[in-house]
Amino acid sequence: MSLKLGDTAPDFKAESTQGDISFHQWLGKSWGVLFSHPADFTPVCTTELGAVAKLKAEFDKRNVKVIALSVDPLQSHNDWIKDINETQHTQVNFPIIADPIFKVANLYDMVHPNASDKFTVRSVFVIDPDKKIKLTITYPASTGRNFDELLRVIDSLQLTAKYSVATPANWKRGEDVVVAPAIKTEDIPAKFPKGHTVIKPYLRTTPQPDL
Repeated sequence: MSLKLGDTAPDFKAESTQGDISFHQWLGKSWGVLFSHPADFTPVCTTELGAVAKLKAEFDKRNVKVIALSVDPLQSHNDWIKDINETQHTQVNFPIIADPIFKVANLYDMVHPNASDKFTVRSVFVIDPDKKIKLTITYPASTGRNFDELLRVIDSLQLTAKYSVATPANWKRGEDVVVAPAIKTEDIPAKFPKGHTVIKPYLRTTPQPDL
């Protein structure tokens, strides 16, 4: 099954390093990030899980729960966490799903046979509180993920879910945003009282409205 933006994220039950998880129930009213790893005790994944652990406060600020997955069993995950904590100088503070029979991996199309039929690719899913998939990214096995970029995207998704705006290239929180084309220029002052700039009739900017 190929999941698309706007699809409902499949629900599942699974073992994890923080106990049994029923995914939708575990998410509750939070945003979620589900990301997969080819295998335990792999070098790039070790750095990634350490990086995510160090960003817990940033995810918490955004009401985001993070959960990882690999197709190795639970005991392997627990042993691997010791290495992650030691080498990355942190404490893994989010669950890692054990998926040895590929139940979740297949639900989320995380196995790409042209890459490997034995391991999951580096997939990322951002899921909103309505359990809808808002972002998917797939990385090759050789490239570690940029989690600062993931936080930037979440900032954009959360902002644009509340306001009729879009975020331009390389946007970061606090910078100007683009007014949605559906809003007429004459209606902008009422919706965005902080002011606006008309660069072209189709390109209007305004300060970030929630700051």
